[in-house]
Amino acid sequence: MKIDYKFQNLCGTVYRKGNVIFTSGGDSVLSPVGNRVTCFDLKNNKSVTLPFENGKNISRLCISPNNNLLLSIDEDGKCVLFNLQTNYKLDFFSFKKKVYAIKYSPNSKYIAVTYGRGIQIWKAPGTNREFTPLTLMRTCLGAYDDTKCIDWSDDSRFLAVGGKDMTVRIYSVNRMKNFRPFVLTGHRSIIINCFLLKSSLDCYSVSRDGAVFVWRCYEQLESFEEEQCKRKKEDDLSEDYAKWRLESKHFFYQNDTSLTCAEFHKGNSILVVGFSSGIFMLYEMPDFIQIHSLSITQHKINSIAISNTSEWLAFGSSTLGQLLVWEWQSETYVLKQQGHFYDMNVMAYSPDGQFIATGGDDGKVKMWNTISGFCFVTFHEHSAGISGVEFSQNGKVIVTSSLDGTVRAFDLNRYRNFRTFTSPRPAQFCSLSLDSSGEIVCAGSLDTFEIFMWSMQTGRLLEILSGHEGPVSCLAFSPIKAMLVSGSWDNTVRLWNVYDQTSPKETITIGSNVTAIAFRPDGYEIAVSALDGEIKFWQPNILMEVGSIEGRKDLGTGRKKTDLVTAKHLTSGRCFTSLCYSADGQCVLAGGRSKYVCIYHVEQQILLRRFGISSNRSLDGMMRYLHSKNISSAGAIDMIDLDKQSDDDDDSKNDISLPGVKKGDMCSRKVQPEIQTKCLRFSPTGRQWSAATTEGLLIFSLDGSLTFRPEDLDIDVTLERITQLITEKNFALALNYAFRLNEHKQLEEVVESIPICDIAVISKSIREDYISKMICFVGKQLEASKHIQFYLTWTKHLLSSRGVYIKNHSATLMPDLRLIQKSLIRHSSSISSICEGNYYSLKYILSTKMPNVSTENEDILMEE
Repeated sequence: MKIDYKFQNLCGTVYRKGNVIFTSGGDSVLSPVGNRVTCFDLKNNKSVTLPFENGKNISRLCISPNNNLLLSIDEDGKCVLFNLQTNYKLDFFSFKKKVYAIKYSPNSKYIAVTYGRGIQIWKAPGTNREFTPLTLMRTCLGAYDDTKCIDWSDDSRFLAVGGKDMTVRIYSVNRMKNFRPFVLTGHRSIIINCFLLKSSLDCYSVSRDGAVFVWRCYEQLESFEEEQCKRKKEDDLSEDYAKWRLESKHFFYQNDTSLTCAEFHKGNSILVVGFSSGIFMLYEMPDFIQIHSLSITQHKINSIAISNTSEWLAFGSSTLGQLLVWEWQSETYVLKQQGHFYDMNVMAYSPDGQFIATGGDDGKVKMWNTISGFCFVTFHEHSAGISGVEFSQNGKVIVTSSLDGTVRAFDLNRYRNFRTFTSPRPAQFCSLSLDSSGEIVCAGSLDTFEIFMWSMQTGRLLEILSGHEGPVSCLAFSPIKAMLVSGSWDNTVRLWNVYDQTSPKETITIGSNVTAIAFRPDGYEIAVSALDGEIKFWQPNILMEVGSIEGRKDLGTGRKKTDLVTAKHLTSGRCFTSLCYSADGQCVLAGGRSKYVCIYHVEQQILLRRFGISSNRSLDGMMRYLHSKNISSAGAIDMIDLDKQSDDDDDSKNDISLPGVKKGDMCSRKVQPEIQTKCLRFSPTGRQWSAATTEGLLIFSLDGSLTFRPEDLDIDVTLERITQLITEKNFALALNYAFRLNEHKQLEEVVESIPICDIAVISKSIREDYISKMICFVGKQLEASKHIQFYLTWTKHLLSSRGVYIKNHSATLMPDLRLIQKSLIRHSSSISSICEGNYYSLKYILSTKMPNVSTENEDILMEE
């Protein structure tokens, strides 16, 4: 089995904190998600997580005007320079202080960064490879508190900087004649943002108390010239410098709320502001005319971005993890996504591997598309945390269990809850399983220690299975017969025959609390994980243990900020909480309260590979060693709100600082979530697996990069020889050479050069040892290529002419066959929706008198 899985995408979380930004074209939105960045392509309706990680949660994003470079800065001021065109991380450096704002100049030559009580101006990196991509040019100081916002003039020679000292300061990049730094005062609260107008030095400043000040400059932007030499002191007294005056004041008058973010579009003079109550307002400046107002959430809006055309507005709200893109002219949502704002507990793949269902502590069940990465439906019927989710065999129904005492079945065609299963007496359900036929639903209780069994068709309670003496932590149905396996905290695993209650149930003693159970796909083996960190393998037919794996050390160690013992002693409490077999049954995937996910070979009982799910040090339990400098008499410094971030965000909070404490209160604490893996599942195609973690739904897939792994090479197998055979139309031999060369690009060239009328003959001439490679290649091309009919023809002839071989080797070919099935279902639904949307256009085209088309043929086409 291949184990070269690599991180592909992050779903389940769309926004955490920081600023969202549009690309220069306005078709994509970049959103910080923890220590990663997700790109939402609004034009193609697809999301992709960029392949890099910061050390901690990202606080600021900045993109170059030409969309080539992205700067991602975390909470500690450490920056990653990433090339968006090549998807490659170029450099890593530190600004050494927390960065509140960073912005490229319009000419892409400079980068301005807030630096404590001032700003730093850096020379922007170019396209050439350099030893030091960023070079510090100048540091501007003078503010009395931290700076918070930056804006550039159109000619990239001046900057406006606002901060916590309630002032706006105007700086120049280089020394200018008739200019020196100027301070704009008058606000009574922190400056949220400031903006320099187009082709001038006029300025707008917006403060947290809802005030907008309009400042006018007496000088034109073109009148300033750079100084070639340093001015003398007597010249400072004689020259007449540029000045600004306060022209007007405007107020938003929002009661019991504060302004949290603001953005300005210079081309159309549109000001957008967001408030802590979830309301945003759109104003036309400088007349301050309200154009639009809408409440998009009940919580604070943390970030606003405007596209280049000013048609789309992007909003981020960190409280619930919401990301919205609003088209204000038509008043419609372009994008509306929200993840689980509490932990994601469970997940399940659909039978075709195209969708993933997730459930979280927020009581919501969400459906995600693995191709686009978007959530397309959310069910809100549960009132407590979700403890289990399962798909039916046909993929049209999902069943969920919850701690609210209900088990619900949802129809994926009409998106409604059509069955609700309850117990005779109140019980919290902590585990769920669905049999292979989809007729029997079983749920294990947390408090009554019983297993309840219902009929899916009638909704009636069929049986209550008793016998466990502790909470039923996990359930699993056999894929080949009506056998139910249950694990409990009473240190036992029990086997039940759900159709024959008179037969005696079998009991297996494990020796520790059972945390997870998984059936092998063929049904002849079960894997059991216990609290002692051991995975045991049993054959359920003969009740014999066939192997075990001691995996406690493989989970690794990580200390929380509040732990008082070493990481070595903490391993005694480590265990696997989720298990899953691979599609071929050769390997098992295991994860738990750790930053690692382990994949083991079942027969050899060895660790094949250990995957790191995150490197985010903002999460608890990531560090193996804790430094003593981070410990104070009041506890861990990382858990203390030294920067008073909560006070900065909300004016209504009372300041309870002790006398003499200048900054931060030692009794104010922060909360850091702990890194852990709640649930693991392999895709039915076998080409990817997913993990429900603290950071969201992580999807790992087989590496699709091209690798040169030739087979059976001789002196004749060359690229020139393959090209010659294509020219000579000897396609069978060219395809054979392409398989031996084993290069994807060359194989694609050979296959697509074969005429569609010769596919039936060529498919019969393929050697048997190359059939699996051909099926795998066709499955990948069906998913990525635009030649749908061409590869559908290949699929048809491969399955028809090689049916006997495929049947005899179905176990090894099953992942590739499921990949083809997934692509066929996706193309079928897409083409069906296109035809349904253009039904009347097709009917009109067919109704017109076309030559050589009879009325009988028209009727046949319409029926199809």
